[in-house]
Amino acid sequence: MSDVDYTRPLLLGYVLKHLLMTDGELVDIKAQLEEFARVEGFAMGTIYTEETETTPAAFEALIDAVNRYEVTTVVIPSRLHFAALAVTHDVKDTFERATGARVVIASNTP
Repeated sequence: MSDVDYTRPLLLGYVLKHLLMTDGELVDIKAQLEEFARVEGFAMGTIYTEETETTPAAFEALIDAVNRYEVTTVVIPSRLHFAALAVTHDVKDTFERATGARVVIASNTP
């Protein structure tokens, strides 16, 4: 994160690791989120990776960071990375209302 361009708005990421099959896929997803940030004019900050054993620690850390740094946008690889957190309600909508940050989906094409 030492190459962060502080003139661009900060973008944070979130990934549910158990939705991926291999560590290589995790590396690829993180690269996709970083590329999305670059193309869309953001400075990529931390990509919070949720481990099955510690759920929802990364999600809670993401909320704290959004509030602390007044982040306006969070990127996820697909809506499933938020939807899989709760069966009873829409986590994306709840997150957006609670933090004021919008959640965007990284596309495979710039």
